[in-house]
Amino acid sequence: MALRSRIDLITTDTLDWTCKVQIVDISRERKSPEKQILFQNHLLEDEEGQQIKVVVNGDDIAYYADKLVLLSSYLISTAWVKDLPKSYARPIHTYYWILDKETIVECINPNDKIEKTLPPPTKLNLTPLATVAQLTPTPSAELIF
Repeated sequence: MALRSRIDLITTDTLDWTCKVQIVDISRERKSPEKQILFQNHLLEDEEGQQIKVVVNGDDIAYYADKLVLLSSYLISTAWVKDLPKSYARPIHTYYWILDKETIVECINPNDKIEKTLPPPTKLNLTPLATVAQLTPTPSAELIF
């Protein structure tokens, strides 16, 4: 049985783990500049608000396209854990995960009584549309809706 863990406790040395996460961002598909490999980044957040970058490569993008939904909760097990290259300016974590067809991804049903879905992300700053006009730098700025 896989050990239930938080994002910050999962390292390259952690074996047989499971983490409860919510998808808080899905980027568009891109090609890496040096190797021309198609990839897509996701940002996941766990129960403690810890975040990690997740990469899906090549054919796995289509495989996960209808399985991974923004703001849905999942139990993810045994994704590849890699050291984040040191060239990044402001990493959110020391590691990143790679999802492939071997990774176990279980969607948590919102109606499940045993395994509850995660609440909305904690690191999002939501601004109601009605207050946008008050946030403009000059009172003479006009917003058109």
